[in-house]
Amino acid sequence: MRVVLASCSRLPEGDGDEEGLVAALERDGVDVVWQPWGGEVEADLVVLRTTWDYPDHLDEFLTWCTGVAALANPLPVIRWNIDKSYMAELAAHGVAVVPTAVVRPGEEPVFPSGEFVVKPAVGAGSRGAGRFTDHAEARAHLEALGVKALVQPYQSSVDAHGETALVFFAGEYSHSFHKGPMLAQGLAEAESGLYVEERLGSIEPSAREVELANQVLDVTASLLSLRRSDFLYARVDVVTGPAGEPLLLELELTEPSLGFKLTTDDAASRFSKVIQAAASGA
Repeated sequence: MRVVLASCSRLPEGDGDEEGLVAALERDGVDVVWQPWGGEVEADLVVLRTTWDYPDHLDEFLTWCTGVAALANPLPVIRWNIDKSYMAELAAHGVAVVPTAVVRPGEEPVFPSGEFVVKPAVGAGSRGAGRFTDHAEARAHLEALGVKALVQPYQSSVDAHGETALVFFAGEYSHSFHKGPMLAQGLAEAESGLYVEERLGSIEPSAREVELANQVLDVTASLLSLRRSDFLYARVDVVTGPAGEPLLLELELTEPSLGFKLTTDDAASRFSKVIQAAASGA
């Protein structure tokens, strides 16, 4: 069995988080290799991992994905998930999300009162995301982006509590980790050029956070006419709203970090088994 972990030319062998996964796959007898996206690929399964430069080459990336016979997650999931306008779609189907306005180039934005976030609808690693109070600065940032963008009220709870990232394999909950606040006032800076550095740690999610994450996956599977198990991997990022309620900040089904280095149990081995089942068509 041959499995390719898809990366990009600037991170050809990932960012280090998947070392345990590679070891687990090799222990299980899987021929696993890293390969930057874009070229021909032969594998029983291609798992998108650190393909984090795709927003700069979106059409090329999607064309490449279309040509990959066994892609995880599947192409329809990728096409839907790379555009974060899905937040408005999930909200329309009853999911508690951070309020999200979609602003297209040339449209006049309506900014929330207080602090708010502006970020491109298609993006990875928080590149292009900014936190503002000044409307003129935010409008200038939107114009500089020149693409469809999201405007969201900044959730002040993030400063104290950060985000909870809940990870699922084949639709089943695996583990969680904590993400500290990343956006100071102004534009987030991606020192690596690919992603904004995150402060990460282990955490146990609340029952309400797990309940929301399960609802997010159920609704998404229904919208895409899929089963939850069709999502080889999923990461549901949750923040605390102004009334203490959990809110969806982002649903990552394309190329999320999965926090293997932050888990106290053997999440990498669990993911290895799920990958093998998908690669064998089980």
